[in-house]
Order: sequence, then structure tokens, then C-alpha cells
Amino acid sequence: MSSALALFKALSDETRLRLINVLNRFELSVNELVAILEMGQSRVSRHLKIMTGAGLLSSRRDGLWVFYSAPDEGPGREFINAVMPFVTKDITLHSDLDMARKIIEERSRKTRQFFNAIAEDWDQLNREVIGEFDLPEAIVSHMPKCKVAVDFGCGTGTMLKAMMQKADEVIGVDGSPRMLELARRRFEEDAERVSLRIGDLEHLPLADGEADFAVVSMVLHHLSHPGAALKEVRRVLSKGGILVLADFDKHEDERMRTEYGDRWLGFDMSTLADKLTGAGFTVRHNDLHGVEKGLSIHLIVAENNS
Repeated sequence: MSSALALFKALSDETRLRLINVLNRFELSVNELVAILEMGQSRVSRHLKIMTGAGLLSSRRDGLWVFYSAPDEGPGREFINAVMPFVTKDITLHSDLDMARKIIEERSRKTRQFFNAIAEDWDQLNREVIGEFDLPEAIVSHMPKCKVAVDFGCGTGTMLKAMMQKADEVIGVDGSPRMLELARRRFEEDAERVSLRIGDLEHLPLADGEADFAVVSMVLHHLSHPGAALKEVRRVLSKGGILVLADFDKHEDERMRTEYGDRWLGFDMSTLADKLTGAGFTVRHNDLHGVEKGLSIHLIVAENNS
């Protein structure tokens, strides 16, 4: 009975109903929630603490930032599922969701602006972080001979060039028009084997099962919803298709947000494995490579078995 009372008491407040309404759909920082609710940070933080203590919210610290969302499973998740149909969607709740969507869209817009602005310098910036480690060659070493291979977040096309060794056709997808323009210049003589497409990882411009092999290299830490992006990647991979995922190990270097546009400060291996499994992949291989700035990169090979 005490656990039931705690759950009911945790939602017995208009502000906390507004919070669960948006956090049941989005993962948001405290500052973003302050903007949505138009309340002081201390007041919002107090409500978040009550709901987290009751098991209705999960918190995730990433460097100096803390993000909140509804839990994926457990008693709190079951309670939310039971209660939400009775939460009337009045004008305030609709307005909160609209504001949350605008915040997510603004995140994406700023990311596109960032990469458009630094497109000409991107290869040099990558070298400053990755150093002597030949990431394209390391990825291609796990790549089978195939008909169609795709690089998601292809940038200026460095990875695509390496992938052409083993694929009849390569597809590059990126959200930055400027990056794609630089990639087109790189492949002027190989245009018949290269398809460059604008798009984001949560809404890929590919048909179901179109690719045999996929690369998501140093991209996930820029995304608001890495798990959703991996589900979309699985959709466009053929059954038995191989994904190679490369991304930073968990770190605390806040400069990566301002200098490189990072959204996440890396991921530990268990988090990446959970996201891959949740998206429908089976992890076949993983290792860790040290690079510059005290950072390390996970290199993971996963298979689409669904």
C-alpha cells in the first residue's frame, strides 16, 4: 500500500502532471523544462526530485547536465501507462508538448548550423581528436564484400571513400547540405557508384532493407535520441546485414560540446549494447581504441537478425 500511496502522491499536483506529460515523450534537461513550464529552476527541480524519488522519472547525468525522462520499465512505467489515459489533454498540456517539440527541433537546427559552419574544417577537427588512429581502415576491416553500403553522418565522404573498396555502391547520408556539397566534389569521378542524400538518422531517406552494410561513425553523440536512430538504421538494413558503430567512450570533457557540437559526452559499452539490443541488433564484436585528448573510441560490430 505504501508504494501505491507514494506514486499517487507524486502525481497529485498540477505541475507534476505537466512534467510527466512531456517527460513521457521526451528526454529533457532541467533548463529546457524551466523554459517549457515558465517556472523557476528551484521549483522545477523540487518537483523533479519528488517524482524521481517515487520512481516516476529517471535521471541521467551527462557531464554538467542532467536529463529527465519517464522510465522504460518497472512499477513507475506501469503506473504511468495506467494513469495517462485519464490525464485530460487540456490547452496547457497541449502547449507544453508543442513547446517541447520546438525545443527538440531547435536542437536539430543548431546541430545543422554548426556542421554547415565548420564543414570546410571538419576533416582537420577530426584529426585533432582521432590522431593517428585510422578509423576508416579499422571499420572497413570488419566490412564484408557487399552490393550496397551506407555511411550515416557521412560528412565530407572520407569513410565512403574507404568503403568503396568492398561495396558495389555506397550511399552517404548527412543532415548538412554543406558537408554533402564537399562530398560531391570528392566523388566527381565516381558519381555512378556514389549516392549522396540529405536526411537525419531518425528519418532516413532509404527503403526498408536497402543496404547490406552500414556505418554509424562518431554520430550518436550528436543526437537527441540515439536509440530511435539505431532502430531506423536497422529498418534500412537487410536481414543479416552488418552495422559497424564507432563512438566515444564515456568522458567528462565539456569542451567537446562547444568545440565539436557534441550532445552526449560519450557512452559506456553497456549503454551502447543496450541501445543496440533494444533496436534489434545482436552485438558480435567490440573493442576500445585510445585516441587524442584523453578520449577513447568504441568500435562495435552488430548484426541485424530481425
